[in-house]
Amino acid sequence: MAGSSRDSAPIDFDVLDDMRTYLRKSNRFADVEWRPSYAPDSLVCIYDPGFYPVSVEDSSLKITWYKNDDFNIHYQENWASGEQRKCRWDRHPNDHNTRDHYHPLPDAATPGTDESYPRNWKDILSSVLSEIDGRIEAFWR
Repeated sequence: MAGSSRDSAPIDFDVLDDMRTYLRKSNRFADVEWRPSYAPDSLVCIYDPGFYPVSVEDSSLKITWYKNDDFNIHYQENWASGEQRKCRWDRHPNDHNTRDHYHPLPDAATPGTDESYPRNWKDILSSVLSEIDGRIEAFWR
């Protein structure tokens, strides 16, 4: 993919490992998968299904982080109806938005909305988790 983070910087496995240590402490996740075979450059967090109504079969957060602090964070819900709902937080060079951008629910459409993310991965991850927590809480209102 021309102009992608993959072209300009290697994966930052040290940051992903720090994230793994942090996210394993959260009760949100049933599993935190370190570089699974289907996503060897990523950390994949599988949400505990007890947080969702039964109409949501499963949900996950996939994180890829680069040594230049570019990133892709993908959230996806798989519904019993066969529908997928997804969104994505990104920092990378592209032709459709500013370097920092968000592709919103329900389908992570491109172009997304321009954003301005903090530099520190902890601040970014905290913001992403907070947004997803709000979505989960809305299911139960």
